[in-house]
Amino acid sequence: MSDGAWTAPESWAVEREEVFGPEEEVHSVSEEESLAASSSRSPDNGSAYNHTGTRRRGRRESRHSHKQTTTTNKFVRVRIYRDDGSYHVAQILPTSTVADLTPSLNAKVLLDQDRETHKLYLKERGRERVLAPTERPAAITRRRLEQAGYDQADSLDYIAAEDMTFLLKFVYKSQLLGPPEDLQFNELEYVDLTGCGLPTIPIILHKNAASIVYLNLSRNPMVEIPLDFIQSCATLRELRLSNMAMKKVPQSVRHSASLHRLDLSCNRIVDLDDAALERIPELNSLKLQNNRLEQLPWYLPRLCNLKYLNISNNKFVQLPSVICKLPALLDLDVSFNMITDLPEDIGELVQLEKLIFVGNNVSKIPEQFNRLVNLKVLDCRRNSISDLSFTHALPNLEVLSADHNYVHALDLSHWPRTTQRLEASHNDITLLKLVTPTPMPYALTSLDVSYAKLSSLDDFTLSHLSSLQHLTLDHNLFRALPEALGDLNHLLTLSCSDNHLDALPESIGRLQRLETLDAHNNSLTRIPASIWNCASLTMINVTSNLIEVWHDPPGTGLVSPPSTGITLDVPPDLPGGRHYPVRNLLSEESSHIPAPVRPAPPLAYSLERLYVGENRLTDESLPPFTVFKELRVLNLSFNVIQEMPSSFFRNLSKLEELYLSGNQLTSIPTEDLYKLTRLSVLFLNGNKLQTLPHELGKVQSLMVIDVGSNVLRYNINNWEFDWNWNFNKNLKYLNLSGNKRLEIKPEKSGNKPLSANEEESRAILADFSELHQLRVLGLMDVTTAFLPNIPDESEDRRVRTSLSEVNKMSYGIADNLGRNGYFSMFDLVQPNFRENQDEAVFAMFGRTHAALSNNHLSKYLHDNFLRQFTDHLNKLDKAKEESVTDALRRTFLRLNKLLHDSLYSSALPHRKLSQASVSTSATTPFDASYRGTGADGIVLYFTGKTLYVANAGQALAVISCRGSAEVISKRHNPFDRGETIRIRAAEGWISPKGLIHDTIDTSRAFGFFHDFPVVNARPDVYVRQLMEQDEFVIVANSGLWDYISYQTAVDIARSEISDPMIAAQKLRDFAISYGSDGSTMIMVICVADLFQSKQPVVDSVLDPDAYGAGKNRRPKKPDIADRTLARLGEEVPPPVGHLCLVFTDIRNSTQLWEANAGMPTAMRLHNSLLRRHLRICGGYVVKTEGDAFMCSFPTTLAALWWCLTIQVQLLHEPWPLEILECGEGREAYDAEGNLIARGLSVRMGLHCGTPVCEPDPITNRMDYFGPMVIRASRLSGHAAGGQIMCSADVVREINARITETGPYTEYSEFQPPTAIEAIRGMGIKVIPVGEIKLKGLEVPEMATLIYPAQVAGRMFMVPNSAPTSASVAPVKAQWSVDQVRELALLCLRFEALASSRVFKMHTELDLRDTTQPSGVNNPRGYLEGDLKLLLPPLNDKTTEHEVMTLLDSLLTRLENAASTLALKAMAEDSAAILSILRNHGGIDGRTLRVLSSSLGR
Repeated sequence: MSDGAWTAPESWAVEREEVFGPEEEVHSVSEEESLAASSSRSPDNGSAYNHTGTRRRGRRESRHSHKQTTTTNKFVRVRIYRDDGSYHVAQILPTSTVADLTPSLNAKVLLDQDRETHKLYLKERGRERVLAPTERPAAITRRRLEQAGYDQADSLDYIAAEDMTFLLKFVYKSQLLGPPEDLQFNELEYVDLTGCGLPTIPIILHKNAASIVYLNLSRNPMVEIPLDFIQSCATLRELRLSNMAMKKVPQSVRHSASLHRLDLSCNRIVDLDDAALERIPELNSLKLQNNRLEQLPWYLPRLCNLKYLNISNNKFVQLPSVICKLPALLDLDVSFNMITDLPEDIGELVQLEKLIFVGNNVSKIPEQFNRLVNLKVLDCRRNSISDLSFTHALPNLEVLSADHNYVHALDLSHWPRTTQRLEASHNDITLLKLVTPTPMPYALTSLDVSYAKLSSLDDFTLSHLSSLQHLTLDHNLFRALPEALGDLNHLLTLSCSDNHLDALPESIGRLQRLETLDAHNNSLTRIPASIWNCASLTMINVTSNLIEVWHDPPGTGLVSPPSTGITLDVPPDLPGGRHYPVRNLLSEESSHIPAPVRPAPPLAYSLERLYVGENRLTDESLPPFTVFKELRVLNLSFNVIQEMPSSFFRNLSKLEELYLSGNQLTSIPTEDLYKLTRLSVLFLNGNKLQTLPHELGKVQSLMVIDVGSNVLRYNINNWEFDWNWNFNKNLKYLNLSGNKRLEIKPEKSGNKPLSANEEESRAILADFSELHQLRVLGLMDVTTAFLPNIPDESEDRRVRTSLSEVNKMSYGIADNLGRNGYFSMFDLVQPNFRENQDEAVFAMFGRTHAALSNNHLSKYLHDNFLRQFTDHLNKLDKAKEESVTDALRRTFLRLNKLLHDSLYSSALPHRKLSQASVSTSATTPFDASYRGTGADGIVLYFTGKTLYVANAGQALAVISCRGSAEVISKRHNPFDRGETIRIRAAEGWISPKGLIHDTIDTSRAFGFFHDFPVVNARPDVYVRQLMEQDEFVIVANSGLWDYISYQTAVDIARSEISDPMIAAQKLRDFAISYGSDGSTMIMVICVADLFQSKQPVVDSVLDPDAYGAGKNRRPKKPDIADRTLARLGEEVPPPVGHLCLVFTDIRNSTQLWEANAGMPTAMRLHNSLLRRHLRICGGYVVKTEGDAFMCSFPTTLAALWWCLTIQVQLLHEPWPLEILECGEGREAYDAEGNLIARGLSVRMGLHCGTPVCEPDPITNRMDYFGPMVIRASRLSGHAAGGQIMCSADVVREINARITETGPYTEYSEFQPPTAIEAIRGMGIKVIPVGEIKLKGLEVPEMATLIYPAQVAGRMFMVPNSAPTSASVAPVKAQWSVDQVRELALLCLRFEALASSRVFKMHTELDLRDTTQPSGVNNPRGYLEGDLKLLLPPLNDKTTEHEVMTLLDSLLTRLENAASTLALKAMAEDSAAILSILRNHGGIDGRTLRVLSSSLGR
């Protein structure tokens, strides 16, 4: 932007720019500027966002992240508006205050000679206020621009001169303007004057003050409330003064003696010392959230009736101790502060019922917390709490929310019997136990331990949680669930998705109240037959398992049918319990006597939604599904179904959604299609369909049809037999993309002449104009003969007609309208961007769950992004080292401003601009229909082999690098610590639900202007240099990422990557199956095509059968019993001949198994990691023994690639806390601060040669024998943890192909280029060890150690030992000091009981019995002592060895005390035993057993 002056046209009513400088030295600084200095440039604390996966080649651009703004003498150009809407552009020094500017404003801004008092007003965020004389408009402007996402590099001084009314607006106007005179009130008891621009209280309220009960003055510019008015409000009970930019509480508020509820939230109050709120005796509710409070006033305890206090989103570092002196407090919210400790005095809040401290950093709960005996609701989410045992002493606790903490064990043994709901997800829980429960049943009705590290759940624990109604076990490591599950008679919901379950317990059939069963993404091979007995089950989701067959309905033991008398034709069981074939039930007309009609099992009458996608179901598996007559949703996608029975739909007349995608269907049953009168969604994509049946047109309820990626052919002459889209007038979604042989054109009739009407009809059948409700039309790769038959695109309709290749990169796209049927997502694909063949743009705009009018925003962004991006790229200043990152940031921000102008400026002419409305409008009038609307945005810009990714919101991009998912964008979650700091600095607040202002779930997005700039469009930008190991990029909105993990999404797409269109559709279908019900959009872009000399495409001359055969997705081998492995490439055939063997072993695994509770979980993570990368690197598992693996590889460098990859990936596994805290798993760093050890340490040995190969007769796995095998095994034994020991033969191959320092061997030419490239990319460090003698072998071996370059610092670690203390992170013992003290107190109490006394500390006696005399012995049987004197000194510096020694001593004392108590109990029984002996004169059998039992104790 030029510095030269520019003169606006006279019609603009804009005067020439003037330089306004300070007329006198300014010594005061406004609070605006002090805030800017204290929280400067916090928005991109997310720059510290950990994206380890992209560290090698990708980076997140941070050069232009927010910087500290310094005060300079550079002028800032600011618009100063008059009251009539015209404005003056003034150049103001940053140091100029309002007082400095007033004389010049009077001279330059006032057009007439009226010299009535004028003030400078600031309008922003829906409110208006008068600027104080010391405030600095230029500093405020800069601060707001920074909060909106701009950088100093974006020329803030000149941007401010533009129309920034969407952000802020300075107005110089008369101070004499009163409140609007046209205010009308329906009633005068409950008065709401929110955002009315009131400088004073309306006169009408003065007259009726005595009747006002509720008064809301929020978002008004007034700074004081008249004292006489407040005193007249004798019945006022509630007063709201939020969002008024107040720095002090109005002085008159203290005189409202009748006030019960006061809301001062969302202001700028620093302290309440002068507020004198103690003068309001009846005050029981005080809301102070989102201010700048660091402490509370001394007089707060005088509010004896205060019951509800909210001080969340302030600046408290410690919980103010004055809160603990509020005797009547019931509800306390201190969320989103910076609190690290709770005071001991918190135990004084004995009446407290609800405590919320979400989003702090509390790690320790004080001992006096157990005095909160009335606490019912405790929300401590997102803190650093590691132990929840403090809740055991809360007798009335009903709800505990503790997710996102550091809990690693959950003991329910002494849990309060009143607790009904426990939420402990996203913790590192490895142990869930319950021992010796009391006879009183547990009241727990909801238990959530999802996203933990649980590997097992015992029967005892589960059986005693008999009141459970909702059990959530998702994202753990379970392989089985206990049979005690059937004892949970009240269970309504069972969710156990994303585990490793291979079966469900048979007892599940006893759950007669179970309504929802979600077990998707496991390894289930069958569903228990007993599930037919679940009489209330309405939803079953077993998507992504290994199910091959669904059990037939049971033939005996059926319950009576409902009173309606509904019966189904179910054939009798065949001999031997075999499953009945298709022909017996559905296909053939039987001439025999029909089977007797009998009632169907209970599940047939209850099941409404069934999801069995991505399993191994075949044609023979389908008959049992026809029994579910109440089905509304049936998902059979991505199985191996080739043909469906002709009468499959006979009993399924209530179907509303049917998913048959990704099978091998060539046709669908037509016999009963007409019965599907409710069917609205039909997915047939990814099959082998050439035509669709004409009968489909009879299903007039159809709104969604997806037949993409088939082999459709269109022949208009067959309209009497084939389906045409014009038959279904209610279609909203029609996808034909990916049918590369499909041509849409009106066919000629040949020699037969046609009338004009017939010709017109044929043209209409090739057209889409009759589909008036159509929202999405997919015609990618479809040939259309003439353009008029393609409908125009609008904000309500998306039409895709492009090819599925952009700049040599193939790509696919899939979307879904969602449950509400609204279209809210727009995609953008631009090949040859800026007419450059190596530039391309992919983008996505919209929201998963959006309002009806949201599509207007998405469409605007779609239509204007390329123009703005091109403009900003062309304006980059190379001299200032500006980059594409700057252009992307400026494009997002500029586009957001233009979007605002587009949405709201058009509303101005239609609004009544009365005096009142002008004064009440904040910056620009908001159209109510756009309030709460916004759009996420993500843009991928390819230039050559460089990829730029910019995103704002929840839409993300994930790249697959050799099968490993790497996130190359940032999710803008309000819970993110960096985003929280930015939001608070922008005067925003976050609710405990994680919503900004309790309404918005994203911290950055386009739109949401009513919450701007708290929610802004500044993007995070990632830069990545693409390399050959990069395969494809998945771009999707939260409709995918909320339900599917990054790695799972990559695995799913990778299984179909030969056709990215099917990969995108498969991800979309899985998201729906996993629970996504919003508008979902997914792109899959094959970046690997950039490195191929020729892009393989399916040519139109190929035979369709051959093309269809190429799409045949055969099921994985049935011996694969793991769903995750089944998605990966098939295991390589057993190598024979010359090969490489690798032996692995975990260091000190025996000790870990004996002493570490996290070992079972760690073992499963270890095994999954090794097996996964064996598939990727091409290895073969020979056998496993304990934690040791023996693997073979057809080539040496493939084996080395696998070893190097495992050593690096072990650093990033989510190891249990117990492993990370023990000596074997602590983090270790090298001298440069690089992480070189973390978690389990694995040693490896590899050697290549030609062993003896022979299959094992039992397992049928190939096994290897001979000296070569022994040599490889012995090499592994000589390696230390974290080392790779290689033989000389392996090193020769490394020298030949990797370092290129040696000659080729006879096997060098067979080494895979993929492995070579990968090893070179990682880098290696070769350390010769020298000649070593191997046990049992005569010839020694010249051994060499190989390290990945990333962990080369391991060479300086002590071999065969844990990391040295000098290189490890601070030790955190398994037992904390506080836990040891608790055990010591328990020990003292036991010892006192053993001596027939009760141990009490001084504090207990002082608090509960002040009359008790001191002394070791006393007549009342107390043993008094001080725990500090009876225990060795303990503090945070106590070593782990000292803690363990003390623990051993305490355990010994506990055993002795327990033995003494047992002897006393036996002595009490001695009198009864002697009496029996005297009376009977001997010992009978029963007496002997009693005596033996007593002696056994």
